Amino acid sequence: MTGIHRDTTIGYVKLTIKSLERSLAFYQHVIGFQVVSQTDHTAELSADGKQVLLVLEENPSAVVLPERTVTGLYHFAILLPDRKELGIALARLIENGIALGQGDHAVSEALYLSDPDGNGIEIYADRPRSTWRRDSEGNYVMTTAPVDVEGLLEEAGAERKSRLPEGTVIGHIHLHVTDLQEAKAFYTDVLGFDIVGNYAGMSALFISAGGYHHHIGLNIWAGKNAPPKPANASGLDYYTIVLPDPEELSRVTKALTDAGYPIEEKQEGIFVKDPVSGAHIAFTL
Repeated sequence: MTGIHRDTTIGYVKLTIKSLERSLAFYQHVIGFQVVSQTDHTAELSADGKQVLLVLEENPSAVVLPERTVTGLYHFAILLPDRKELGIALARLIENGIALGQGDHAVSEALYLSDPDGNGIEIYADRPRSTWRRDSEGNYVMTTAPVDVEGLLEEAGAERKSRLPEGTVIGHIHLHVTDLQEAKAFYTDVLGFDIVGNYAGMSALFISAGGYHHHIGLNIWAGKNAPPKPANASGLDYYTIVLPDPEELSRVTKALTDAGYPIEEKQEGIFVKDPVSGAHIAFTL
């Protein structure tokens, strides 16, 4: 089996939300996105006014489910260019009265929050890759220590921004799945992602391309064999995996069809249903 190309990244995330007006107020004024395009029921958001990172689609009858009850989105993660920008984002969140979780993961520093529909969000900044460490089994050593909040705010100083900075991307996505062995079979055996964190004690598996600390996190924290998100619930519709060239797209497409996964070609990319999270993946260039 050929591993996935090392330059593979996460592209954008598409969410179903209950009220576009409510969500735009949150994602623009609290998170700092800009609207690239908008219709009556959808909006495309970016950090730089060009590259779409988040797509929102309104379903006024969408049901907001309790946390950790179904498979699907645990959080999508907004990666900022540096620690100072994380401090500026933290100050903006505090000034907006947002309830926050946080964790110093050794490879990164992260803030956690939810949008008005209960969709999980991580905002984080990586530490230099040269400081990342692996254990004897090749897993990245990741911790959940308290973030140095005062240090982040000192880094920001008096600087305040209403928008996310250029260079912001979706760094990773973290999913509730039905079974970790089945997740491994799909994401590593078929697609070719590398395991970079087999955290059995945490009931989680982290995978990536090109040695990143994780592009996709997989967990069974909603319970093994948890049910899928109902069609009428808010949450993750699909996320995109960006491949570097047509050859890699052809390879991934062939690997999926050879393994018996039905694919669908759409304008946005090659779609396949993730068999363990219930969400769809769009492979794009």
